[in-house]
Amino acid sequence: MPSEREGLDGLDDAALALQLFVRDPLAFGGMVLRGDGPARDAMADYANAAAMAADRPVRRLPANLDIERLLGGIDLTATLARGARTHRAGLLDEATVGVLIVPMAERMRSDLAAPVAEALDRRAVAAILLDDGREAEDLPLALLSERMAFLCDVSQLRGFDPLADNWPKAMPLAAVRALDQAQRERLAAMATALGVASMRALVFADRTARAHAALHGRLGVEQEDIDAAARLVLGPRATRLPAFEPAPEPPPEPHAPETASDPGDTQPPAPVSAEETEILLEAALAAIPPHVLDQIASGRRKAGSGQGGRAGERQSSARRGRPLRSRPGMPGHGRKLALIDSLRAAAPWQAFRRAASSADDMRTIHVRSADLRVRHYEQRSESLTIFAVDASGSSALSRLAEAKGAVELLLAQAYVKRTQVALVAFRQTGAEVILPPTRSLTRARRALAALPGGGGTPLAAGLLAAQQLADAARKRGQDPTLAVLTDGKANVLSDGTANRDGAMAEARQAAQRLAASGVHSVVIDISPRPRPEAAELAAALGGRYLPLPYAQSAALVAAIEQR
Repeated sequence: MPSEREGLDGLDDAALALQLFVRDPLAFGGMVLRGDGPARDAMADYANAAAMAADRPVRRLPANLDIERLLGGIDLTATLARGARTHRAGLLDEATVGVLIVPMAERMRSDLAAPVAEALDRRAVAAILLDDGREAEDLPLALLSERMAFLCDVSQLRGFDPLADNWPKAMPLAAVRALDQAQRERLAAMATALGVASMRALVFADRTARAHAALHGRLGVEQEDIDAAARLVLGPRATRLPAFEPAPEPPPEPHAPETASDPGDTQPPAPVSAEETEILLEAALAAIPPHVLDQIASGRRKAGSGQGGRAGERQSSARRGRPLRSRPGMPGHGRKLALIDSLRAAAPWQAFRRAASSADDMRTIHVRSADLRVRHYEQRSESLTIFAVDASGSSALSRLAEAKGAVELLLAQAYVKRTQVALVAFRQTGAEVILPPTRSLTRARRALAALPGGGGTPLAAGLLAAQQLADAARKRGQDPTLAVLTDGKANVLSDGTANRDGAMAEARQAAQRLAASGVHSVVIDISPRPRPEAAELAAALGGRYLPLPYAQSAALVAAIEQR
């Protein structure tokens, strides 16, 4: 039996989480299955079969789902036939007390996720989120994932063992006694150590410990059950690695005379020891997925994250993009009529309008201007990353090498993240646009190959050239971001004359103009030691300051995408 084995691997933990979930889906909210492959497909099929065997409805959300199909609405055909409003149930209604399966959950829109989250809070449905994200940041919306008890990374698994026949003594969850105060304190201490701030996680850990005990036929929760709750619920939610210091030895208490104890007195629960907490943490840390460990190590773990990469900003559109719910309005001037939605709005009033119409009015359907609906779309603007590189001085070669590498990395992702890249180099007496906005990796490599370096630092000229590129990008509907690679020590005016104090003042004014224009910016200080001049430049730009004296191309890209 699994309870007799030590060191359960990822497959066993995923199978164990699935067993707990299928026995009481509504109590656990759901589970996230990250990574494609045969193991995840087999787990989803097993959950589907278990729900149907328990007479629970199962509904799969289509990729092109709209809000009306999710929540229900007017049945147009029946309404027109009867002359009275007829409601059609949505997928949430159809899945009541059952399970929703959500493919490509990392792409689910917030307007669709909100009603699903509300149904999860009411324990009306449970959900299985199938996360196909390739990058560490490509995660389902926190709105949904924090309502899932189990976050399972199955990307490295090649098979699935349901462990269905290994629980002959299983009993209902309600038969297991509640955790005592000391057990709850252990879970709370571990959540604090791992940086798990959500109270939902502690609630799920409590239920998981009891469900694990029920699975093994125990009426009370034991240490093994607490360990399982730590692995399955708290470990995958970690946002930091714990660092424990040994607790000081308590001073010996003075000897007190023995007194007769009252048989009715109750003993308080034993305090949580550091040793017990460390044992639980070892179990939880072993369950942290690799991509979460990478995020924690690089300091990029963010609560509520769930959108990977940096694409352009969302923009409302009447002509193209992702279709949203239609809105009341008159077609024309680029707005398109939503015929079906307009008919739905008119359908409930047909009987009344026919009765109020004249005898010679032979219209089958009576439509008013208030019934008209127009299509509405949302699209993302293309993003443009402008590198402004200080190509002056003796360290220009290393700066330019990292800039070239970062440009190539961004362009390699351009077709996925709708990104263009431009490069401005400033040196000697002025600035030059070495690489105009492009998505062509071949063109970028050709331009970067002959990029010169050395000379003075006309920082203001570089900022002015970057602002001109940013202004032109906005006119094209793009979303510009400026990355300035410099130590901040300007010494050449924009007219080409050498004047350190004047160049610093001129650069400060150029940075303030950029900040006033609303361009997102980041200053990457790549001097051997962090310089106050670069920090002051970042403050004038209203952007982020990143001292990266030994920056690598991948680190630059990560810093820019977190603007």
